[in-house]
Amino acid sequence: MFNKRIKYISIFSLASVLSLVGCNKDFLNQSTTGLLTEQEAQSYKGAQQFLIGTYAALKGSGWEGGGSNWVYGSIVGGEANKGSDAGDQANIVPIQQYAALPTNNYFGIKWGALYEGISRANATIRILNNLTDADIQPAEKTQLTAEARFLRGYYHFEAKKMWNKIPYVDETITVANARVSNAEDAWPRIMEDLDYARQNLMEKPNAIGRVNNWAAHVMYAKALLFQGDYTAARPILTDVITNGKNSAGTAYALAPAFHDLFNADRENDPAVRAETVFAYEASINDGSGGINANYDQVLNFPYNGGPGGCCGFFQPSFEFVNSFRTNATGLPLLDGSYNTGANQVVNDQGIESDDPFTTDAGNLDPRLDWTVGRRGIPYLDWGPHPGKIWIRDQGNGGPYAPKKNAYYRDQAGKLTDGTNWASGLTAINYKIIRFADVLLMAAEAEIDGGGSLEKAREYVNLVRARAAKPATFVPTTAAKYVISTYPTPWTDQAVARTAVRFERKLELGMEGHRFFDLVRWGVAAETLNAFLNYEKPKLSAGYGSATFVAGKNEYFPIPQAQIDLHTSGGTSTLEQNPGYN
Repeated sequence: MFNKRIKYISIFSLASVLSLVGCNKDFLNQSTTGLLTEQEAQSYKGAQQFLIGTYAALKGSGWEGGGSNWVYGSIVGGEANKGSDAGDQANIVPIQQYAALPTNNYFGIKWGALYEGISRANATIRILNNLTDADIQPAEKTQLTAEARFLRGYYHFEAKKMWNKIPYVDETITVANARVSNAEDAWPRIMEDLDYARQNLMEKPNAIGRVNNWAAHVMYAKALLFQGDYTAARPILTDVITNGKNSAGTAYALAPAFHDLFNADRENDPAVRAETVFAYEASINDGSGGINANYDQVLNFPYNGGPGGCCGFFQPSFEFVNSFRTNATGLPLLDGSYNTGANQVVNDQGIESDDPFTTDAGNLDPRLDWTVGRRGIPYLDWGPHPGKIWIRDQGNGGPYAPKKNAYYRDQAGKLTDGTNWASGLTAINYKIIRFADVLLMAAEAEIDGGGSLEKAREYVNLVRARAAKPATFVPTTAAKYVISTYPTPWTDQAVARTAVRFERKLELGMEGHRFFDLVRWGVAAETLNAFLNYEKPKLSAGYGSATFVAGKNEYFPIPQAQIDLHTSGGTSTLEQNPGYN
């Protein structure tokens, strides 16, 4: 494996020029090149190299601007808290308390990471626009342009859901006209990019890491859902479920086992890969020093022992763990009673690892123990989670550890990169969209887009049936797994909606989606204040006096440094979001 380094110009990012690197998928297997400017890249090969750099930006920048959104989607969404101790990465604290300021450097890094991706996409498009038919076949030019426009649309989409009021930047923007206003709604331009991609991308590109037309259809439909247009999204998602294929030409399907999706040894098996719609592809031991790895999760491992060697962050919340409680028939407690009385999952908060502890004996959804590390339950092949000795500070973060990002003991050194400062650099791909997500989005569209409640139940039951296969449970006698599909037709729209939204919480938990779902559903304030009322008394050091303010906290503050950069003559072309001035 060789890595490619591309020199590029960033218009909106404060980041320095970075090295772009390939990853371990076929289309990123490229020969080493020297530093390359956009002006020097006016060729078919140059366009390909810049496009690879645009894909490479999917992983983001560090953990602050990482592509998985574990801070902005999962922590802010109540699935987890910062964890670790109070002083480490202290800038996350005000973010999880809904009190962060525009000067918080996390926002600047995230903004820079997304607009860096946009900059690379635009550079690719400019190069392609300058190529003649003698340089590149027209069909190939269209394909590469469609890939670049898909990625440009995706990066703008990510910025839109973070900040709402964003500047849309296309290939005509240069340093001379870089102060682009955010007064105009970016949605129409985002939809133009995604629509171009879905109309022009091929079904089976020349490598599985590239996006295809079906992924573009899904992304277009997802953007419709974020705008509340369930009616328009429904036929697109139906078509994807019926006919869609991944970039390897395999029909989309759920992986046979939920946990294989997070196992670097299994995730590229054809039956498992069939669930991947769109992902950033991680690579290790490729000479990059871990830069191509799943870097933004490097902090999120047990603190003292087990995998990773660092650093005790991203600890699942009490409320999130309780959500996996099931009733006598194996269904979730949709009335919220999972946070009351004996329904709360027994945990070892405040109990030393050498003191006796009995794990929870009640009914649980088996996905809990593939998502969360808890005392007494096998933590992959590392043995039973030992409890407090693996937690940096229970008083700050609680008793739980994340698990979807963890590697197996027998993968150490083979599917992890030990050449960097931490050993938790893995080859686990981050699935930006997977087929279970598609099914659940389609269920939403059936409920609120003029479709069938019965079809929505069918989609949800497909997801639950996969989780209910005993052969896929964590092998343990310390837990009681009871899960079932919904047995009777849904006749009430509100009940069906609640069930689908809760299923997203269970299936996609700790994958960076939750906060953005709550905002697009219009329930963020009520849901997150209820979460805080439950969680704050248990972790007062981490949550303090946190309150979610409706009309403000649905979006993050636009980085002050960006407002300053866009200021001329005392006036900025970027307007700050409400409540942050």
